[in-house]
Amino acid sequence: MSRLAPLFGFLLLVALFGFGIWWNTRHDQHEIVSPLINKPAPAFVLPRLDDPTRTVSKADLLGKPYFLNVFASWCIECVHEHPELMGPMKQLGLPLVGFNYKDDPQAATAWLGEHGNPFDAIVADRDGRAGLDFGVYAAPETFLVDAKGIVRYKRIGPITPDVIESEIKPALAALAKESP
Repeated sequence: MSRLAPLFGFLLLVALFGFGIWWNTRHDQHEIVSPLINKPAPAFVLPRLDDPTRTVSKADLLGKPYFLNVFASWCIECVHEHPELMGPMKQLGLPLVGFNYKDDPQAATAWLGEHGNPFDAIVADRDGRAGLDFGVYAAPETFLVDAKGIVRYKRIGPITPDVIESEIKPALAALAKESP
């Protein structure tokens, strides 16, 4: 029996490893449930990227649903996501608010100059404090906030055509059903 113990130990490790691989292939790592869903978006007052003497607050955005997109010039996935923001997301008809996260304003402005600016307004969260309140893990992330300031959807990772069809459009349809 003692001669078979290493073999049984090895087989147990292989089984655990196999289960771990199977588990990870069954669950989308982008599906981290946000505690903000169906709760008020955090209050914020942040400077505008294009004019730091002016601010945008949560209160300024109330009254109409909007998307809040977390991006940064240092974010590689933001480059991949950007064409979707420039076209299909704009076509959905909601304001798109840029949330520049832990970024140098000059680098962000240059990045937008190179890639285009899809945003209706851009706030700068240089130190990341407001991002912490939103539960931002990293850029890109996108939130759908309703007219009353309630977070209805959160996406961690880039927006893709599939995400627009399978997640964002259904979230917008659900939001439309809730509105009077």
